[in-house]
Amino acid sequence: MESANEAECGFPLQSLPYCIVDGEDGGARPGVGIGDQVLNLGQCSRDGLLDELPAAVWSACQANTLNPLLECGAAAHDALRTLLMALLDARAGEAVQDTVRSALRPMQGARLLKPIEPANYTDFYASIDHATNVGRIFRPEQPLLPNYKFVPIGYHGRTSSLVVSGTGVRRPSGQTRPPTPGASPGFGPSEFLDYEVEVGMYIGGGNALGEPIPIEGAGKHIFGITLVNDWSARDMQSWEYQPLGPFLAKSFATSVSPWVVPMAALAPFRVPASPRSVEDPAPLAYLRSDEDQRVGGLDLTVEVFLLTAEMRTERQQPHRLSRANMRDLYWTPAQMIAHHTSNGCNLLPGDLVATGTVSGAEENAAGCLLELTRGGARQLRLPNGESRTALEDGDEVILRGFCRLAGLPQVSLGECRGVVLPAD
Repeated sequence: MESANEAECGFPLQSLPYCIVDGEDGGARPGVGIGDQVLNLGQCSRDGLLDELPAAVWSACQANTLNPLLECGAAAHDALRTLLMALLDARAGEAVQDTVRSALRPMQGARLLKPIEPANYTDFYASIDHATNVGRIFRPEQPLLPNYKFVPIGYHGRTSSLVVSGTGVRRPSGQTRPPTPGASPGFGPSEFLDYEVEVGMYIGGGNALGEPIPIEGAGKHIFGITLVNDWSARDMQSWEYQPLGPFLAKSFATSVSPWVVPMAALAPFRVPASPRSVEDPAPLAYLRSDEDQRVGGLDLTVEVFLLTAEMRTERQQPHRLSRANMRDLYWTPAQMIAHHTSNGCNLLPGDLVATGTVSGAEENAAGCLLELTRGGARQLRLPNGESRTALEDGDEVILRGFCRLAGLPQVSLGECRGVVLPAD
């Protein structure tokens, strides 16, 4: 397919991101993105193209989620990826090419479903720039708490409210801070609805209960990555987060992209872990490995765009609010996995582990409105004359992510979209 050879297509042969596509026969089956098409693995399996793979992989390609595939293990994932690259290669035989073509569907118009059903969802706080920016708003005298540089901070979220890109997000209602000391808190629709641009990591192989994952091999437990929007009701959050952290302000919805880019596709974009200041403490022994320090980071650009209802009416393009890079995270993916399991917590295949808001040091690299508007104190001006301190009903938030390196085709994470719906 010529479209897969275009340098900026985002879905080249070297990537092959996984998804779940709703097939013409009404059945949802695993697929992979290639150029401007989706290859239906269920049909490939039925047509005998995957017969050389283990029976468990063949069966997983007939499932309606990617969970069975994740449970097959790293060796099986490698075997499937190698076979798919051979089937899609231009040097494949004519008969093979004809069979493969029959399993291709245009990506545009394809109905992509939630790719994985996680048993658990954990959200970290891995960006020191985000943590510092938020800290300056609420604790200007001490923006960063003393534990931040020692321990990867995270919280356990809900999986029941994980929704796939394109699903509308209902404005939540909840308690908010009393207007004056001694008064009762208010209850009603959130007036400071926000987004958070994050990167999610799906676990491939887990660990037994009570057996931590060593930092040296922690990265190998990640099957692939995706885009995550951790919607947040900031006015509810500021009232409820002490003393136990996020609760209803974040549990109402979390959007995920339909695409899962395998870690094998991201190998050329691995970079050193973000350098630490000479004043910073070194990671504790269980969080440090020379290999992770050398290639534990990922050169992945993430962007967030806003499309308001008025902009849609005027047929205007979405406006980019910020751009940041995952390589600037204070904690690497392997450090997050190693810390998550350091107490013996068992991760399961398909579990979703998110980075937390990805922000950079520059103002245009802030990954949420809380940072961009300095807690709502500053208006964010849009090119069409509108302004925002928080998301309004009808606003659509669009996350995009990609890896780009000279001499290599671009690898895209696709999009993660969601429109704000009025409160019930």
